[in-house]
Amino acid sequence: MVKIISLNTGRPQHVIWGGVELHTSIVKHAENRPLYLSKTNLGSDGQADLVHHGGEDKAVCVYAAEHYSYWEKVLGINLPEAAFGENFTVEGMTEETICIGDIFQVGEAVVEVSQPRQPCHKLGGRFGERKLPVLVKETGWSGYYLRVLKEGWIKPGEEMIRIKDGQKGITIIRANNVMYKDTSNEEALKEVLSEPALADAWRGPLQKRLQKF
Repeated sequence: MVKIISLNTGRPQHVIWGGVELHTSIVKHAENRPLYLSKTNLGSDGQADLVHHGGEDKAVCVYAAEHYSYWEKVLGINLPEAAFGENFTVEGMTEETICIGDIFQVGEAVVEVSQPRQPCHKLGGRFGERKLPVLVKETGWSGYYLRVLKEGWIKPGEEMIRIKDGQKGITIIRANNVMYKDTSNEEALKEVLSEPALADAWRGPLQKRLQKF
């Protein structure tokens, strides 16, 4: 079953990790009540860095629960809830099976997959592993973002029903591979860019790369 394991929210706060002070909302906690999903936010969730996070193309951050056991082995710790700063911790929705442009009904809301998540240094800071963002990119298990096509109330444990497939069938892991690994493959680059649902935050850098061929 494809479903939400937990709905997670957090507010911007100042933290000190590794002797460095950061302003972040990556620390989130599970909510046990219905939340309203708007065009830009889940419930009271907030973003500290509005340049790189938030906005309609990044209204919801999603991460697959299936990856937690792998990262616990890599980090040597038991991960907390919403460890990757995700709003939806999901089951049955890994990067290998989800495509950009896939549309889901979830409770009253309708959402569309817009782009892979780009892990930043704050993820590494949280767990004291500076290389963690690089390790995440290497696996392709980055998580991904949703844009909200229809606002509405959702609740924990909600089933996510796929109502439309992405036009080009570009999986999240495929897009990550083109962005970070298969960087000189012009045809693959054009293929990813051909997906109309791809968010501008990814489209812009990939278009610039294409111009260099």
